[in-house]
Amino acid sequence: MALQQIVEQTVTGLGYDLVEIERSAGGLLRITIDLPWQPPVGEAPAAEQFITVEDCEKVTRQLQFALEVDAVDYNRLEVSSPGIDRLLRHETDFQRFEGEEVDITLKEPVGEAGGGLINANRKKFRGTLERAENGGWQVVWSDAPPVKPGQRVSKKREPAPLQALGFTMDELREARLAPIVNFKGRSAKPGQQAG
Repeated sequence: MALQQIVEQTVTGLGYDLVEIERSAGGLLRITIDLPWQPPVGEAPAAEQFITVEDCEKVTRQLQFALEVDAVDYNRLEVSSPGIDRLLRHETDFQRFEGEEVDITLKEPVGEAGGGLINANRKKFRGTLERAENGGWQVVWSDAPPVKPGQRVSKKREPAPLQALGFTMDELREARLAPIVNFKGRSAKPGQQAG
């Protein structure tokens, strides 16, 4: 059996989602797992759950056995959670993280589709992931410089216009959550009450 198939069957069989398989120099086999996502039912947001060390240990033990049975060559196995820059691969990942800040990289530069508003050679974008009107996905951003801590911003200053770029899954080379760290703690998402 192929490595992808062995790992996927083992991980999903234990009740987890396979996010990524990565082979590195020196025989390192890195597996990234996450908990399956269920769309929220009704108005109540689903409670956020995270992968624990025990989850990684359980998957590691099972994978070591499965990889040994199929004689897969590796020197070291590492099983981890996706982290703050989680890879987005499937439609459900995009649904799950709609409204979040993401980094996308296109396979080809924007070119003529930018209409002169976006550099024609640009492939990388950071912005908010939103559902496009046509049912696809788009990333929305502003080219305004970020406000530095303690800097005052004039209320009369015109905000920079928002820009949007629609894309299909076939046009993406990679999509990840933007690794933004907030040391002030978790804030409530719009529509939620802080608790």
